[in-house]
Amino acid sequence: MKKTAVAPSNIAFIKYWGRKDERLRLPENGSISMNLSNLLTITTVEFNKNFKEDEIIINNQKEENSGSRAIKHLDRIRKLAKINYKAKVVTKNNFPIGTGLSSSASGFAALTVATASAADLNLSEKELSILGRQGSGSACRSIPDGFVEWLDGNTSGTSYGVSLHNENYWDIVDVVAVVSKNKKEVSTTEGQKLASSSPFFPVRLARIKGKINLIKKYMDHKNFPKFGELVEGEALELHAIMMTSTPSLIYWLPGTLKVMHAVKRWRADGLPVYFTVNTGQDIHLICQKKDVEKVVKKTKEISDVQKTIVNYPSKGARLIEEHLF
Repeated sequence: MKKTAVAPSNIAFIKYWGRKDERLRLPENGSISMNLSNLLTITTVEFNKNFKEDEIIINNQKEENSGSRAIKHLDRIRKLAKINYKAKVVTKNNFPIGTGLSSSASGFAALTVATASAADLNLSEKELSILGRQGSGSACRSIPDGFVEWLDGNTSGTSYGVSLHNENYWDIVDVVAVVSKNKKEVSTTEGQKLASSSPFFPVRLARIKGKINLIKKYMDHKNFPKFGELVEGEALELHAIMMTSTPSLIYWLPGTLKVMHAVKRWRADGLPVYFTVNTGQDIHLICQKKDVEKVVKKTKEISDVQKTIVNYPSKGARLIEEHLF
């Protein structure tokens, strides 16, 4: 059977860093995110008894089967469905991968939903989120709609994403400033393993639940200035952990810093906009819908910005009718 799914990437407002369990991808802390309307992965999966081996094609490039995380994920789902058919998987992104825009989140969310359906499994949103997390941690946040909390569970069955608010809840916008399309040198998966080597990591963990409660309160009240301050501070704290790990992780490029400084200037001049950064060089600017045209115009004027992508809050992963093959 052949099925196709589309899934959004997401931006974490309160982020996770470090894992309690590498195999199950259980995070050291919970997190809060928003699904993004224009950072999307589309994936078509077909199981067929005539296929001799799995075939994975990502953005028109055939992936090596040896060590493939996608094939490991297919195996998880085959085991659940009690089938042994090989699969063809074709996936396409509409944004750069490996630059810190969470392409693995949208990728594994789309792969999870399409594969589970193609394998004739009838799974709940919770079950799909748990399954997606095992492929890529943050994929669990791309399954539910809108604004999502990844619950901090100590077991596989208690660590998954739930929707706090749907995609129509709040008129905030995420403007991505792409400063380089080159892949980062250290993957997020490898970087996560270094978290506990930072002397400041225990301090972060001690404060994180308070931050999650605070940002949920600001979201409930739609208090944009307080929300933005916390989101920006959280991004800087996350990167402080990365920079003080052993070996250090420095994902920022000169363009990243240029945008950060510009955002601070714009805010001082009265434009309410805040930045956040994931594990890469490209940077997200969070603003209100009424200010998005100003933010985009100013961002495009920065010499290092190659492209801007405007995102509104989005639905989560879902099946669609149009197949890629």
